[in-house]
Amino acid sequence: MSTRSYLTLTRKYKTLLSALHSVYRLIHSSYELTDLASKLTKLLAQIFRADACTFAILDKPKKPRSKRWIVLRCCLTGSRRHISHKRVAVKNKIEQHIIATSAAIKKDRLLASPLISEDMIGTIVISRSRRTCEKEGAFDTYDLEALMTIAGQIVIAIRNIELYQEQEKMVMGTIKSLVRVLDSRMPAGYTHTPYFSRLVTALAQELHLRKEDEVSLKYASMLHDAGKVNIPVEILTKATRLTGKEYDIIKHHPVKGAELFKHMNMLKPVIPIILHHHEKYDGTGYPSRLKKGQIPFGARIMAVADAFDAMVYGRPYKERIDAREAIEEIKKHSGAQFDPQIVKCLIHMYINKKLKKYLNLKPEKI
Repeated sequence: MSTRSYLTLTRKYKTLLSALHSVYRLIHSSYELTDLASKLTKLLAQIFRADACTFAILDKPKKPRSKRWIVLRCCLTGSRRHISHKRVAVKNKIEQHIIATSAAIKKDRLLASPLISEDMIGTIVISRSRRTCEKEGAFDTYDLEALMTIAGQIVIAIRNIELYQEQEKMVMGTIKSLVRVLDSRMPAGYTHTPYFSRLVTALAQELHLRKEDEVSLKYASMLHDAGKVNIPVEILTKATRLTGKEYDIIKHHPVKGAELFKHMNMLKPVIPIILHHHEKYDGTGYPSRLKKGQIPFGARIMAVADAFDAMVYGRPYKERIDAREAIEEIKKHSGAQFDPQIVKCLIHMYINKKLKKYLNLKPEKI
């Protein structure tokens, strides 16, 4: 082997190792197929110095050799990306050939590989323009082998996401059952609206929380008041001012809530949020009088969402007010009761009408 050939081969192996590392990081940071498809098409186009990349996921066959349909397709061409979740027939000839033969394809300007687990679950097609091909050269056998190696990692990623989603469904089912039991023991009107979790999730997304933190916050939004289940009804429903003793009982409910779930491994990330969602930014809250960054970020989000939900939808002991008034009230307590960053985020969402899924109200300029 000539020195030039050896150096070329060494460069290609280094490129493949780097590519596999990038794919590995990607598959361990993606929790949704759409997110995976979007990031993966861009990454593969970069790795193979290509102009276009198409990632397609197939439906599960009902019978052997039954007709297959695409249920997710992400096409990247240059800087333009298109993602479709429509169930459509496979019309692209390259994809049809891959599905019919379960074989990869290599041409001068095109690479394609099936994604195969127990059966075929999708396809990857990568292509170069004539201009790029003149600059980078034609795809070779090494490029095809590299794509097929990466395709194996992609299959693992897809299966991991499917397992994660199944697990999430099971956990959510368990949590919903718990919530129904807890709500049945709470007086009507003293539980949160169905919109509360939606607001909390919207704030988490706007603040760009990691997917796993967003999920934990969503679970916490459903379970954070579980500790009230053993508080006497006459205290929960009392319309007049609470006595010191009664208020102490109320203040203990975050601790009771955390104790309820401390032995459930799947809810461990949720417990700090439940325990500290009544802390105040200035350190005057309960149960631990934490302040600022000592308070878990999820609990700080919950505090803002909880106050907004209570004001906009009302409670038996408090009349509801409109969203604008609620925003103004929360602004007054920014930096004292609430984290200013989260207050700012809520205001931004309100001004930009990003709370429409939560509120059926017309935002006004703050």
